[in-house]
Amino acid sequence: QLELVEIGGGLVQPGGSMSLLCLAYGSRLDDYGVTWFRQAPGKEREGVSYISASGDRRYYSESVKGRFTVSRDYAEDLVRLQMNSLKSEDTAMYYCAAETVQFGDNWSDESQYENWGQGAHVNVSS
Repeated sequence: QLELVEIGGGLVQPGGSMSLLCLAYGSRLDDYGVTWFRQAPGKEREGVSYISASGDRRYYSESVKGRFTVSRDYAEDLVRLQMNSLKSEDTAMYYCAAETVQFGDNWSDESQYENWGQGAHVNVSS
């Protein structure tokens, strides 16, 4: 059974950068497409970024496009979300989710995912 763990998070100043890592136990992560979701207090969970198992498809929400980059490290079997130019509105709990299905336009539909990490909190504040 796949277990996902997010590494990273914490406090960062506006304009700063932070990386989140998604690691897997029980199976290799490179068999799965991985999506980063986030949920801010009082708001619905939203899809932030997706990377396919092969890495050939990457999608971003409009709110993070140009600032966030998702990548895979096949040697370390992890997925990284590099977040730059962070804003206060990026403050949220960030989750990685994974499925073997390759997604297209429905990549941000959380109902498509059964495998979730426990989340990592990112607080963008001065």
